[in-house]
Amino acid sequence: MASPSAETDPCLISFEKLDRASPDLWPEQIPGVSEFAADRSPISTASSPPKWLADLENDDINLLQEFGSLTTSQLMEKVRGLQNLSYQLGLEEAREMTRGKFLNILRKQKRN
Repeated sequence: MASPSAETDPCLISFEKLDRASPDLWPEQIPGVSEFAADRSPISTASSPPKWLADLENDDINLLQEFGSLTTSQLMEKVRGLQNLSYQLGLEEAREMTRGKFLNILRKQKRN
């Protein structure tokens, strides 16, 4: 007879929290394991969104969803468009900097 596992019997899951604040009493055997375990625990997944998702605004999330729905070729086309836009902005910035140089806008003011 096989022994029941925590996956098959939900009454075996423990929600007890141990205070592991002291590194002397509870040294971390492998760096990063505690954070990994906290991310994978059933309590943390139900209570709060992932750390990387908490820093995003709604516009950023919508943009990620939009990019996620694109096919590979559509995404590559979007990337090419962004590259072309950045190149055009670079050319425009160079023209404006040259214009500012000729108009002496960027010269330092002399103090008397």
